[in-house]
Amino acid sequence: MKIILASASSRRQELLNRLIEDFKIIVSDFDENSVEFKGDCGSYVMELAEGKALDVCNKVKEEAIVIGCDTIVSYKDTILGKPQDEKEAFNMLKLLSGNIHQVYSGIAVVNNSSGKIIREFVCTDVKFDKLSDMQIEKYIEKGEYADKAGAYGIQGYGGIFVEEIHGCYYNVVGLPLNKLSKMLKEMGVNL
Repeated sequence: MKIILASASSRRQELLNRLIEDFKIIVSDFDENSVEFKGDCGSYVMELAEGKALDVCNKVKEEAIVIGCDTIVSYKDTILGKPQDEKEAFNMLKLLSGNIHQVYSGIAVVNNSSGKIIREFVCTDVKFDKLSDMQIEKYIEKGEYADKAGAYGIQGYGGIFVEEIHGCYYNVVGLPLNKLSKMLKEMGVNL
């Protein structure tokens, strides 16, 4: 059976390749704004992940296992999405400076022939060093903040801001491998 990743993220593609060598990528057109945040980050990211997976299921004719994923950063019950510009990125990083925030990833694994859906989420606590305005500005100049929830990537230069994490590192990158491997096995995929 084909495995399909419903994501354009090169980070997710690279991580999934550690579990599965042969998979297809079909980018989801799911409207993330159609999901309302009701205060529960875990439920929210699972709903987003499922929406992406089901959107791709509707595009596929052959039998397949479709993996949908979404990652958000949360600080004091506020979701920090992908910054729209440098100013928003600066404000996000200033907010995270010296504080602990949470990174949530939702995963939905869907068998499009049986209709079976498995949804899970992972949460990791991340503590940032106290950052100076100059450090934040230097980071923003590198452009790495773009297309990253919370305006940073732990796997890149942004990793120097991270003092400690409690939980899954790969979750912070965008695809919690341990959780996903268990979900795929539960779906009958031999890894």
